[in-house]
Amino acid sequence: MISLLAINIAYNVAMAQTEQNKAKDSFLRLEQFLGFFQAIKGRAPGTIHQYRYDLVMFFRFLLRPRESTVPENPEWDEIDLSVVDDEYLKSIKLSDMYAYISWLSASRDTSPATRARRISSLRSFFGYLTINANVLEENIAERIESPKQIKKLPRHLSLEESKELLSAAAESDTRYSTRDHCILTLFLNCGLRLAELCSIDIPNIKEDRLTVMGKGSKERTIYLNGACIRSIQDYLPDRFEPKKREKDALFISRLGTRMQPRAVQNVIKKYIISAGLDPKRYSTHKLRHTAATLMYQYGEVDIRSLQAILGHSTVATTEIYTHIDNKQLHNAVDKNPLNQLPPTKEKDQT
Repeated sequence: MISLLAINIAYNVAMAQTEQNKAKDSFLRLEQFLGFFQAIKGRAPGTIHQYRYDLVMFFRFLLRPRESTVPENPEWDEIDLSVVDDEYLKSIKLSDMYAYISWLSASRDTSPATRARRISSLRSFFGYLTINANVLEENIAERIESPKQIKKLPRHLSLEESKELLSAAAESDTRYSTRDHCILTLFLNCGLRLAELCSIDIPNIKEDRLTVMGKGSKERTIYLNGACIRSIQDYLPDRFEPKKREKDALFISRLGTRMQPRAVQNVIKKYIISAGLDPKRYSTHKLRHTAATLMYQYGEVDIRSLQAILGHSTVATTEIYTHIDNKQLHNAVDKNPLNQLPPTKEKDQT
């Protein structure tokens, strides 16, 4: 029989190893930067996670023992970032950053959008070192040119596909059907982000208004239409009994806890498949695109109003939803007033 002492020793060794691994992924200025952007700038946990991931990859690239060391090798995780101090940060050159971006493109086949995000992380971090931490005299990352990106129209469900998705939830005879239908209804009618939907509290619903906390800790009010109000009313009697600490959460799991993003994504995927749609083509975030597109195409909503509904900081982000399909282009040409003019007279044939 294994003794209690042996168990304690094994546990302590495991915990020490965990702390050691955490230390390898970190250095003082990185933790200060992440803390600053979370506490002062109000960045969301997901954004902070992306910053950490991007910056850890950058510094591991710089510190890798040889060019063959890549994230797939065990030795990649053994690269100790705790050696990065102010002197090392001052030694980093613009050429190091371009070498990293080239490596992402050539060796990692990283998309232009992902490379642009990682460049943005470098700009933010080295900007912090320059302006806030006074470690550097210049933010050299500002000189990096972002890769040219192909502008793609946001993928979205058609009106008929949206109806089929809602019907799939409404017709499912399960304990979760009213909850799941309510989730889909709010996504497709309000254009909520995933994190915003998960964070909804019942006290934040006032008659036909819903208050949510969006990106950058910006609060906004969303007006609920009849479909949303009805779906909430249908769901509340079926709501699982919440644990005490989760008593205000609107969407509750069968365990009595607030539904987490991964659980909501699984729900959406299930009904996408049930509705006969392609789960590789459509995802939870595509429902936000769908809501925005339907509001713009059928609701005659102007771009500024749509910006306020979606919680975009700039109207440039919202403009991706002003795309129009071929049918609309054809109709626009047909509605040209010159289209009604009679044809020219045929020349006399003599």
